Amino acid sequence: MSEDIVVQVENLSKIYKLYNSPQDRLKESLHPLRKKYHHDFYALKDIGFEIKKGETVGIVGSNGSGKSTLLKIITGILTPTSGTVSVKGHISALLELGAGFNPELSGVENVFFSGTLMGFTKEEMLAKIDDILSFADIGEFVHQPVKTYSSGMFVRLAFAVAVSVNPEILIIDEALSVGDMAFQRKSFRRIESLLNEGMTFLFVSHSLESIKKICSKALFINHGTQLGFGGSKQICNDYEQHLFGSGKQNDSVASQETPQGDVANIDPDLLSVNELTYGDGRAEIEEVWLENQVGQRINLVDVGSDFTLKYRVRFVDTVQAPVFAFLIKTVEGISLYGSDTELLKRDSNTHLAGTKTVISFRMTNHLSEGVYFVNCGVKDDKDEGITFMHRRVDVLMFKSRLREKTGHAGLVNLDATFSAATL
Repeated sequence: MSEDIVVQVENLSKIYKLYNSPQDRLKESLHPLRKKYHHDFYALKDIGFEIKKGETVGIVGSNGSGKSTLLKIITGILTPTSGTVSVKGHISALLELGAGFNPELSGVENVFFSGTLMGFTKEEMLAKIDDILSFADIGEFVHQPVKTYSSGMFVRLAFAVAVSVNPEILIIDEALSVGDMAFQRKSFRRIESLLNEGMTFLFVSHSLESIKKICSKALFINHGTQLGFGGSKQICNDYEQHLFGSGKQNDSVASQETPQGDVANIDPDLLSVNELTYGDGRAEIEEVWLENQVGQRINLVDVGSDFTLKYRVRFVDTVQAPVFAFLIKTVEGISLYGSDTELLKRDSNTHLAGTKTVISFRMTNHLSEGVYFVNCGVKDDKDEGITFMHRRVDVLMFKSRLREKTGHAGLVNLDATFSAATL
């Protein structure tokens, strides 16, 4: 393993023996010819990847895909059936809620107990205890048995202990989703601080936005099998495609016709995109474009100006009350703004097979200067979940153009005003 690699996983598999009944387990253990009464279940199968020092890696996959099993093997809680895991550096992990805590001990006692498990002396933990309790901020409950804690209090204390030791590798398995939003933001600020110091971070989350924002790479696991490892945006797109239906990748496709009109509002470099498309085929989004206030097609949008997102839908089947949606994202894949006809309380009519409809969303550009991507979709919102008839991800690029200096920083402009009153 080279010096810059801190986690190396090679041909990793974890197999569990599943029995139909306890009697089958006993019969197998006593059978003179070692007859098998079980079948093998692969929690993980031939997983392999490398993580370099300072990298942030997200792990995505549906429930039961093997994500937690993988983290437990990396941290040494479980042993693999085959393959190897090599880790270089001190690991601090926040896995199952409350793992490593004794429910009968108080919060303070569990801090020292956890520190002992991580190899720290009582004196070293005494030096950290004030910072840990201050970060956890659970008041007098630190002196109560942790079995009386709410899930939010539990995760506050567990996270405070995990980051207090300045780990070289931090591993978190979805636990932060339990805490309140203010504590989540506080936790991620601490993680960002540790990342700036060169910490390596492994993060399991069902929030693709968090993965895209925090992680440079991502690993996609499905039913124990590795389906991808690479840039976080691409892997999250692959996972999203897997969740919502089969689709295809269109590489470097000009997804919109060449805009007609003022060439000052057109950037040819923004016409080719690498889009993802999927759906059940009951409808097709044929074309997507932007228009300015006078109806010209554009891909350069001035900051502060009004513009309209349009797309043309052809209905293959007759569909009653479909929902038309859009989403605007950054280059990194972070969702900035989106809406749909259901959220806007616009009732949709029945659309007959063979007909076409042009959808329009008018809005004002409060984005900062930069390049952005557009998603469009036609979907059913049923009680059992969302079904896309057609979705086009990253179908269109546009540039938010700054003509003159504005008084704001960041991704969006909230039109702040200033006043001062002398007291």
